[in-house]
Amino acid sequence: MKRKIYQQLLDWKNNSQGKSALLIEGARRVGKSYIVEEFAKKEYETYLLIDFNIAPLEIKALFDNYLQDLDTFFLFLSTFYGKKLYPRKSLIIFDEVQMFPKARSTIKYLVQDGRYDYIETGSLLSFKENVKDILIPSEEIHLKMHPMDFEEFLWAMGNEVLFDFLRDCFTKHKPLGQTMHRKAMDLFRQYLLVGGMPQVVNEYIKTKDFSKAIEAQKLILNLYRADISKHAKTDKRKCERILDVLPSQLSKHEKRFNLSAIKKGARYRDYETAFYWLDDAMILNTAYNATMSSAALKLNLEASSFKCYMLDTGLLFALTLEMDTKLQVDLYQKILFGKLNLNEGMFLENIVAQILVANNHPLYFYSKSSNKAEDRMKIDFLISKNEVTSKHNICPIEVKSSPRYTLSSLNKFQIKFKNELSTPYVIHPSDLKEENGIVYLPFYMTPLL
Repeated sequence: MKRKIYQQLLDWKNNSQGKSALLIEGARRVGKSYIVEEFAKKEYETYLLIDFNIAPLEIKALFDNYLQDLDTFFLFLSTFYGKKLYPRKSLIIFDEVQMFPKARSTIKYLVQDGRYDYIETGSLLSFKENVKDILIPSEEIHLKMHPMDFEEFLWAMGNEVLFDFLRDCFTKHKPLGQTMHRKAMDLFRQYLLVGGMPQVVNEYIKTKDFSKAIEAQKLILNLYRADISKHAKTDKRKCERILDVLPSQLSKHEKRFNLSAIKKGARYRDYETAFYWLDDAMILNTAYNATMSSAALKLNLEASSFKCYMLDTGLLFALTLEMDTKLQVDLYQKILFGKLNLNEGMFLENIVAQILVANNHPLYFYSKSSNKAEDRMKIDFLISKNEVTSKHNICPIEVKSSPRYTLSSLNKFQIKFKNELSTPYVIHPSDLKEENGIVYLPFYMTPLL
């Protein structure tokens, strides 16, 4: 499957010329190992992959015993894996490097040696047991990998032209027209249900059968629960409860996470490390309440006022609709054709969050309660412009799941923060239009923000 991150890997190879290693972070099953191995096959004469999930003790011992003798170190690796290594023409991959942090700390010396290129992949890389007693190498360039975005989903479906057309319409602020809009929304609804996990997308494309996609989604959710049981330790039950109540939290009109849904009287400080674990595992995407609208949103957030979104909306459907696969397929088909009265808002807001994260936008929202109606408002997302200027740096985004809606919060927000705001956006199920300075975007154009 074609992934955009491939070009970033190629840019790193050409620009680094062996002077840095690349560390790719991502949730389990987003396709890290697959894309790195594809890259290795196409861009190097040979490659060697060490999977630290299954690497034997004698391989791990090399990192303790032979760093002062790299000739022997590479000879052992080459012999054990049966791969000939060529200076400046071979890549060594450290897969699941979080399972053996010692290997990560050796990157400094391996890069200084300069013979080969290095890519590391892993998850939970910043959690304390995975950085304890190791030196984090400054030679490491970090890259985050997310589920497939809508354009990548279209490529996988064999459609190489639609998104270029969408991009052209977005640039010119030109609506698609009824026929093309309907086609784009039909494909986006498939993406909404299937999601962007490569394993799930692959099953759906091969079979065009939702049941196969659902089974793959359930397998991934089970894998995540197994990871929580194995690695979350004292936070295991807390992480499980957060996942259990996530759909109910997203189904509310006010989607801020309410700790009392986990346990009556629960306090944020008691669950802080559990939320951090799920965020670090990239299972959740966390949005924070920015208390004022300025370019430095991070400086004005309330850490204890937040919303949690699932990393992949297809997985959110599977998490929410835990039922017999046959019944779930029936629901998916009704959702696809708009024949089911479901709380679509939670899934559509989740996929907007998912798309923003994939485009490197940190997630912020604005929510304020007040006795004064003019001060009481809620904005779903806030993003910064690409280039910061002296004013007008923040774009507010409202997500509307039905064609009929009001914009009272957005209108009040524009008045209150008129000097700080750039273009306001409403993401809705209808075609593109522009009215009174507000740009109304169909859901499938969200990746173009």
